[in-house]
Amino acid sequence: MPQRSSQSPHRVAVIVDEGTNPFEVGVATELFGLPRPELGLPGPLYEVTLCTPTRAVDMNHGFFAMTGTAGLDAVDSADTLVVPGRPDNVVPRGPAVLDAIRRTHARGARVLSFCTGSFALAEAGLLDGRRATTHWMWAERFRALHPRVRLEPDVLFVDEGGILTAAGSAAALDLGLYVIRRDHGAEIAGAVSRRLVFAAHRDGGQRQFVERPIPEVADASLGPLLAWAQERLGEPLTVADLAARAAVSPATLHRRFQAQLGTTPLAWLTGERVALACRLIERGEERLDVVAARSGLGTAANLRARVRRETGLSPSEYRRRFGPASGEPVMA
Repeated sequence: MPQRSSQSPHRVAVIVDEGTNPFEVGVATELFGLPRPELGLPGPLYEVTLCTPTRAVDMNHGFFAMTGTAGLDAVDSADTLVVPGRPDNVVPRGPAVLDAIRRTHARGARVLSFCTGSFALAEAGLLDGRRATTHWMWAERFRALHPRVRLEPDVLFVDEGGILTAAGSAAALDLGLYVIRRDHGAEIAGAVSRRLVFAAHRDGGQRQFVERPIPEVADASLGPLLAWAQERLGEPLTVADLAARAAVSPATLHRRFQAQLGTTPLAWLTGERVALACRLIERGEERLDVVAARSGLGTAANLRARVRRETGLSPSEYRRRFGPASGEPVMA
């Protein structure tokens, strides 16, 4: 795995307000707060601070009270602010919390919301005229309270540059891994996802609500098929090939992908190929035609287009940001 240069870790502040859901706080600390010695890096990826408006804050349903945290002034040194959700969305946030969110954004720091934390960003005025998402159960309430926000209720997360919003609680994991991938590359994000035993990458445009019907056969799990395809990404695999491997029609395979993954077979296959291309670039492969061939993207032109669409960077920019520096070891 590439060895990143030593530098001060990216500072993440998490606002824990009255009634906050413990799960989303746990997601933030799990993704950004844990040491990861298995990565072999010279220091932590992030430095996390939990901050609260009062000395003790009761969590959702009074499960426990959080104490021993920093005050809201901790947001003033944060590079990223995370605002988890809470269920009482019609109860306004306190002025101190809203002010902390506003001034964090005003000085150019990145702001994330998990689940219904998007209500707080909207209350603070950060989302007016912008795209955002929230948990599908609260979409109508969100629209009624914040009509100036361009709500996208059917996606996992939305990236509006310096402001990113995730849908339901599990989508917070998707957004967090997306952020890690943007910050540190596909290789490290993949390692973090493996430790979480969670999908390495789900595109933000995938649907929130994934139907899980009774399987048509005793075991309709896509797991074996996905593993088989991931070992053959450099081959000219098509949706028809995937359907043949699964011994179903392309239409049935499409339904299973939509039901179990919330995406199409072609979109999944393309996403896996882009992720592989990014890993190859991170490991030091500089020949774009080789990366395109080994990842199954075909041509250097298609590689450029797909990598830019997925990461916002050209392959050369991606290499400068995440590729191995001269003399650094890379994973084979």
